[in-house]
Amino acid sequence: MEAAEESQSTEASGGLRKLLPMAIPLAAGLVLRLWMLRKLFEVNGDGLVYGGLAKNLLLHRQFALEGYGGELYPTLIRLPGYPIFLAACFRLFGLENYFSATCMQVAIDLLSCWLMADFARRVVPARYKRATMLATLWLAALCPFTASYTPFAIAETLTICTLVLAMWALARFRERPGWGNALLFTFAVTYAALLRPDGALAGVVFGAAMVIGLPVGEGREQIAPRKLMRMATVCIVLALAPFSVWAVRNWNVFHVVQLLAPRLANDPDESANPGWERWVKSWCLDFISTDQIYWSVPRDELKVNKLPSRAFDTPAQYKETVALADYYNTHGEDLTPEIDAQFDHLAAERIAANPLRYYVWLPVGRVADMWLRPRVENLPVDLDWWVYRRHRRETEFSWGMAALNAVYLLLGLAGLLFVRPRFWMALLAYMAVRSALLLTIEAPEARYTVECFPMLIVAGGAALARIYRSIYLSKEKALPGRP
Repeated sequence: MEAAEESQSTEASGGLRKLLPMAIPLAAGLVLRLWMLRKLFEVNGDGLVYGGLAKNLLLHRQFALEGYGGELYPTLIRLPGYPIFLAACFRLFGLENYFSATCMQVAIDLLSCWLMADFARRVVPARYKRATMLATLWLAALCPFTASYTPFAIAETLTICTLVLAMWALARFRERPGWGNALLFTFAVTYAALLRPDGALAGVVFGAAMVIGLPVGEGREQIAPRKLMRMATVCIVLALAPFSVWAVRNWNVFHVVQLLAPRLANDPDESANPGWERWVKSWCLDFISTDQIYWSVPRDELKVNKLPSRAFDTPAQYKETVALADYYNTHGEDLTPEIDAQFDHLAAERIAANPLRYYVWLPVGRVADMWLRPRVENLPVDLDWWVYRRHRRETEFSWGMAALNAVYLLLGLAGLLFVRPRFWMALLAYMAVRSALLLTIEAPEARYTVECFPMLIVAGGAALARIYRSIYLSKEKALPGRP
């Protein structure tokens, strides 16, 4: 009896010793996110748009926004994934209780950390599993770039979770092909696309990784071809079903074919302002221009003094731009077709003068900005953080964040290119395809690349584990008596 009790006690203490190394980084990650929640929580911009859609779903059963006179008007500028999440939080915790949603996002983000760690454990050799899992968990839990989105009512935290869930289901499916993992993967990629249109990339890239090289046959460790075909058919039908409903709704309401959300987030009766978009694309390079210029127009003043010098090729073009800005500012700050056509004329002039700049250098520069900037947009730091004489501490802090961002990038690339965990090509392909898509963006935002951090963190964890093991083994060999 005593021996049995002693054995149970030993097993319990052994289990605790195994869980403790996992619990510590998760606890540290919780502290970081709760601190950010306390310091950064606010609701504005996109959060209010999502919240308005969620509220009207609950109160009026309509996917609609409220106009200036209080009337509701249907919209398709956002996909229904995140409004549905907010509506569920409002139903459970009270209408317009955004804080409850951000608290849920803290828990969801910590779940993402654990899923990343477990995925990393599954894609490396047995001798690296535990070290890789712990390294990945620490990198994920303490990553400020993903954690900083949890205090805001926007879709990034849920998007990251669905991407990680898709990766985790992919690894499990390849270990044991079955309906459970196939349906979990389908849910993950479908909801990722319901959150953001670019979420569909995960279904394409990771879906291909699920079946390429999969042993197909009638053997014990193979999957029967008929079963695989049934799985693929059912999963594709289930994945397309929500978008079919969304497309039918958009056709009935707006008489347009719209499977996702418009690229420029405009309703069918709203102009996409192609001239303005083209002109912005002819000079915009970094996020501060996105914030100070792109987001201000229309409905706010166009401040010429905020434009960078690269927005003008000649003194005559500068005068033309100033005159156009004055005309816009004095005519109700509305991009009328006439004003938009004049911006298009300016854009055409600039493109003709330097097509390589428009089609190559600026797109590449915008993608570089989205990958390499300090990622302090969610923090109380001035966007012109490089002006050292104005705010030394903020500049130094921003450079530190830029260095930390570089560490995550370098670790991730080292893991992908040198350690090469299982599915490394799929992880790299997702980042490459996403970066290629971002070449088409007019105005850069760092959050467009934060969805790639799960891949970088997993690969970075594998790289750290390999480095640790190499150092550990070299020290062991250096001990006296070791061969």
